[in-house]
Amino acid sequence: MSEGSERPVATTTAGPVRGRGLTDGVVRFLGIPYAAAPFGDNRMRPPQPPEAWQEPRDCDEFGPTVPKGDYPPHYATLFAEVTVDGAECLNVNVWSPGLDDARPVLVWIHGGSFMNGSNSVAEYDGTAFARDGVVLVSVNYRLAAEGFLYLDDGTANLGLQDQIAALRWVRENIASFGGDPGQVTVAGESAGAMSVSTLLTMPSARGLFTRAITQSGATAHTISPEQGLMVGRYLAESLGVEPTRDAIAAVPLDRLVAAAADLVTEVQTTPDPEKWGTLAMSLLPFAPVVDGDVLPRHPLDAMAEGAGADVAVLTGSTRDEARLFLVAPQTIDLIDEPTFTATARVYGLDEQSIETYARNRPDARPGDLVAAVVTDWFFGIPALRVAETRVRAGGTPTWMYRFDYPDPSENRGFGASHAAEIPFVFDTLHEKTVTPRLGNHPSQAVADTAHRVWVDFVTTGSPGWTSYDLSARHVGLMTDIVADVSDPAKDERKAWEGVR
Repeated sequence: MSEGSERPVATTTAGPVRGRGLTDGVVRFLGIPYAAAPFGDNRMRPPQPPEAWQEPRDCDEFGPTVPKGDYPPHYATLFAEVTVDGAECLNVNVWSPGLDDARPVLVWIHGGSFMNGSNSVAEYDGTAFARDGVVLVSVNYRLAAEGFLYLDDGTANLGLQDQIAALRWVRENIASFGGDPGQVTVAGESAGAMSVSTLLTMPSARGLFTRAITQSGATAHTISPEQGLMVGRYLAESLGVEPTRDAIAAVPLDRLVAAAADLVTEVQTTPDPEKWGTLAMSLLPFAPVVDGDVLPRHPLDAMAEGAGADVAVLTGSTRDEARLFLVAPQTIDLIDEPTFTATARVYGLDEQSIETYARNRPDARPGDLVAAVVTDWFFGIPALRVAETRVRAGGTPTWMYRFDYPDPSENRGFGASHAAEIPFVFDTLHEKTVTPRLGNHPSQAVADTAHRVWVDFVTTGSPGWTSYDLSARHVGLMTDIVADVSDPAKDERKAWEGVR
């Protein structure tokens, strides 16, 4: 391998790759296949090794993205989607300070409701991590029906299997890119965090990483085999085919992608409990399934028995997660007091708990109160349950954080909503695509703090505040500083005991 002013070349198990030369102290390798193209004989099957090559392969542009639909219109302006045509969509990008050392590694698994996203999104650029001594690897994995169709046919969780294949690629190859295969942190946000929480407990992922970061996603949205089969049947019905893998795989790809997207839109816009059961609340028909093989047990149950106890975990959420889902479609101002009360009751809160949320926010409108309740049900409490379960099981520490920036007045009402923290963590506030979510003047001081916390955790194993326990319950509240606070919003936390 070589580097410098010339384009660097690194060796992989499939063949040599040529990246982009040293720029701002960083080398980049983009679109490296970690698995074979998931089409033809590999369609809807577990990932296979990529075909080998002999001569250096140019890996200086983002690779193909996996098949996926469009974001719903009210989210499309907030989340920049990237589409690159091509078959070898199971690929990784690598940003590194250089090829001549053994530095800590951060593997990034993107979010997008298991329906959207890719490793080419601008705000996931790994330059700042490489600048600060961390090798950043970002991963593509199969989405929607291609990645999470469940039919009880011996094949399941292909998206998770893709992620494990990528982590194995890291273990086998990252030393050639200046990374230490014995010091790997896997991180993700939203669906990516749900994936990471699941990987923590999967036998096939054991030993592939030593630390984990879960941003706004936990184990609560893992679905049962019965739910997976229900989704598979509804998908087949919408396509007019039998609910078998071969029949669904025979459907033209664009039609299948559209049908899966329509199914998700139905769940999220008309969530009929009679049809969808509890998926009408979780809103994720495609997600990790407890199939008994790839994922043998529900992740939280496995954690309770010590799965993943040897992996240090940083977990948390943003203060205003659910505002995204009420502000973007412009429904937050349509919610009145009776609707807030009825919604809180649907989510399981009693009258006293409902009064607690209202009392703690004396100036809040009913829509603001709904956002606070849904934020905790969907994101805050599931992360808390992971931390509590891990503490009870014993083992490596767990740290909790809450990202508290910006205020809703600074970014058209979104506040510290779902996905707000990502450009701060990656120090990519300069990317124009983040402006619709964060406003015109996001704080660089907050980015300096958030990015440093992630770098510290990846490099030292500690984010810098007190780890979580069941007495003091320390949480790092993050803005331009990190406040180490004991049991913030204790009364609201207690409102969910026995409920969520």
